[in-house]
Amino acid sequence: MKKRDHIDKTPARLDFLQSATGIILALFISGHILFESSILISNNAMYNMTQFFEGYYFLGSKHPMIITALATTVLLIIIVHAILAMRKFPSTYRQYKMIREHTLRMNHHDTSLWIIQVVTGFAMFFLASIHLYIMISQPENIGPYASSERIAVDMMWPMYLLLLFAVVIHAGVGVYRLILKWGLFEADQQKFMKQRRALIRTIMYFIVTLYLVVGVASLWRYMSIGYEHDFDDGARYHPVSELPQKVQK
Repeated sequence: MKKRDHIDKTPARLDFLQSATGIILALFISGHILFESSILISNNAMYNMTQFFEGYYFLGSKHPMIITALATTVLLIIIVHAILAMRKFPSTYRQYKMIREHTLRMNHHDTSLWIIQVVTGFAMFFLASIHLYIMISQPENIGPYASSERIAVDMMWPMYLLLLFAVVIHAGVGVYRLILKWGLFEADQQKFMKQRRALIRTIMYFIVTLYLVVGVASLWRYMSIGYEHDFDDGARYHPVSELPQKVQK
């Protein structure tokens, strides 16, 4: 009786880990953009959301180090995800040229989306690292006024705008490709499979567009507050209902 040939499962395990970290990051990005968009409701809504993530409502006091811990965790996941993803990136100019020529010649939707994901992945890694470092080192500077000052006065809005487009597009395309890769929502017949794929792609485009609109609107609101408010006194936002002597951000 012949012995079975040994099958190396390492590539499959790495692919699964890459998919898992990608899903975690996509969920985080979705929630993070919605959290930031609370500024569109009111300053109070954004302030209360910040209080929640600092543990005020379940610990009885604010603990900005929770933000530091969360940002550090996300940064580590991004690093792991990037290392795993780079296994499939073109490592030489010749490989890149071959892929580019193949993409232009085939004019294939999903291949073009893969190229977009590679480009946005590179951009996201560097831009997200800057943002997360700020959150790790300055966790107390989050709030209607503190965030607006960083975005408008400190001129961080171009970086955040680029980061917004990079992460939303990368996450949207990534989830779409994961659905196809793992065979979710597949149809039995080839005809219906193409229709199903086109439908999933359309849904992906819609969700990406929706998150970009919400993200740009939120960024615009932060910039408006930043240009309208006088930050010279160093005061931080606090609701009218709270005691004036209690300094908030």
